[in-house]
Amino acid sequence: MSYPLTQLGGGAFSHSQSQDAEAEYDRLRDLARQERDKRHSCSQRAHEAKDRGDRQEADRLFDEGDKHQRNAEHYNKQASEFIFRENNAQGRVADDAIDLHGQFVEEAEDILEQRIRTAQAQGQTHLHVIVGKGNHSANHLQKLKPKVEQLCRDLGLNYETEENAGRIYINLQGGPVQKPSPQHFAGHPSQQERPQQYQPGYPGQQQQPYYGRQEQPQQQQQQQQPDEVEEIVKKVVPKIFKKLEGCCVVM
Repeated sequence: MSYPLTQLGGGAFSHSQSQDAEAEYDRLRDLARQERDKRHSCSQRAHEAKDRGDRQEADRLFDEGDKHQRNAEHYNKQASEFIFRENNAQGRVADDAIDLHGQFVEEAEDILEQRIRTAQAQGQTHLHVIVGKGNHSANHLQKLKPKVEQLCRDLGLNYETEENAGRIYINLQGGPVQKPSPQHFAGHPSQQERPQQYQPGYPGQQQQPYYGRQEQPQQQQQQQQPDEVEEIVKKVVPKIFKKLEGCCVVM
């Protein structure tokens, strides 16, 4: 499995990050890229050996290529888990938000779907999805945003791009969404004023804005988010690599 570099969702980190953390993320992605290159080389040489009738050498090279493929998946899995924990650590995003910076498109899709289903099961009404503005992508194109929007449509959920174009508001209850006011969402929720949120409604009902979220006991809030992050990492990341096993797209 491999992903084009242009499928990265903007920068890897949505917050100020230490050089060590950024270097570790880059190291893991680079190791995966190297293994994919080796796999591609093995595949080419295997086909050449097969064409000249050396079946034994071709089989050996195909096996070697499979080994490099598994190594690439291993390093990408580590990078996905690492960046998710870094960006979604307690205090970096609000309880009603998820940060997908640094994830490949396929990774982000599965992580978000798991988060949506978990949030719905817990009775949450909405979710803010941080996808980035694509400033670090090729041609400054947003790669994650269209995939998030498509996932919402597939799940029958309404959504709106927030004033900060790198964030998407999803109504988890299936009702309409009232677009947030321009005076809000000017920055990251951990650095700016808490964004204005809107109570999801139903057709024919007037929607009224409300501010903030329902407060939970402080101790419960502190315990909930790290557990949720860990649960998503454990459930989703293995699924991603199983589903995409055998895929090879040169980065």
